[in-house]
Amino acid sequence: MSRVRLLVGTNKGGFILSSDGTRRSWQMDGPHFGGWHVMHVQGSPADPDRLFASTWTDWHGQVVHRSDDGGTSWTTVGNDFSYEGTPGTHLWYDGTPHPWDFKRVWHLQPSFEDPDTVFAGVEDAALFRSTDGGESWREVAGLRTHSSGKNWQPGAGGMCLHTILIDPANPDRMYVAISAAGAFRTDDGGESWRVATGGLSSEFLPEPESPIGHCIHKLALHPSRPDTIFMQKHWDVCRSDDAGESWTEVSGNLPSDFGFPIAVHAHEPDTVYVVPILSDSEHYPPDARLRVYRSRTGGNAWEPLTRGLPQENCYVNILRDAFAVDSLEPCGLYMGTTGGQVYASADEGDSWAPIVRDLPRVLSVEALTIP
Repeated sequence: MSRVRLLVGTNKGGFILSSDGTRRSWQMDGPHFGGWHVMHVQGSPADPDRLFASTWTDWHGQVVHRSDDGGTSWTTVGNDFSYEGTPGTHLWYDGTPHPWDFKRVWHLQPSFEDPDTVFAGVEDAALFRSTDGGESWREVAGLRTHSSGKNWQPGAGGMCLHTILIDPANPDRMYVAISAAGAFRTDDGGESWRVATGGLSSEFLPEPESPIGHCIHKLALHPSRPDTIFMQKHWDVCRSDDAGESWTEVSGNLPSDFGFPIAVHAHEPDTVYVVPILSDSEHYPPDARLRVYRSRTGGNAWEPLTRGLPQENCYVNILRDAFAVDSLEPCGLYMGTTGGQVYASADEGDSWAPIVRDLPRVLSVEALTIP
């Protein structure tokens, strides 16, 4: 029977939760890197025992680690994230030029085919690739030198490249999302990039329909339909059916279309999940009720999923990388909260239960299905 391994990053360490295919009971291991901010822990689809972790502290700075035994032991790997080329500066909101400045790794995305190949999305926004298991990194410089780069600006959390989606059938096609620059697509392995924000509108921009400046919180796709992408942005849930060339809003009957995560069901490409919060200044659920919303129609029509979730006096948030799905049948869903709870559903979201409480603030959750 297949097993599930949850990789949980918090602001005081990383945790690994394990269960068999029934997903009824869980064992927890950790903390790994106790006291460190663990931004993201991610496993290789090509090798279930190969894990990568992004960690940082104000004292030690940014450090990437690798495990080759499922998290039992860790090795510090290469941490030279040096920008290539001279793309000039980006501009702050007041037009002041500002040099690019590396701060931390927000997101790690291993290759589907090669356990030694992994991508890293960093702040200030750039994409890096390693082909030797993280020992060395080289910038995919075609992105940051895009002609729009000077107009990229930071969101509230910084100017971070936080989402990397690889087309499983065509590894030369990737999507990335940058807050607050927008979405970009490459069809040639990163040599060239095109803006993938057609049709988006953001009222906070001086020109709401400008191709650059949209604050995208998360992108998601189903492997069987890589041209269909779902987006949670700074206000609006959106969908594209043409690889980001054009987008339509599918917020429908949501109580709020502001939130951070978005995820697609492992087996149903039109089933998508979001977790609304009240607003960009009030990062807690509407009516203080934690509700996951599911659409089985690719958006517009949404149903609240509440069984097992707190329905009064709940003021937690779910961050962009803190929602995950497994590939078992029925599909399992997992979310970590800023209050330190990790909730799981083994029935596609119909019911939920906390599998661990009282962790530090959860920054990320990834689910690995282990044969």
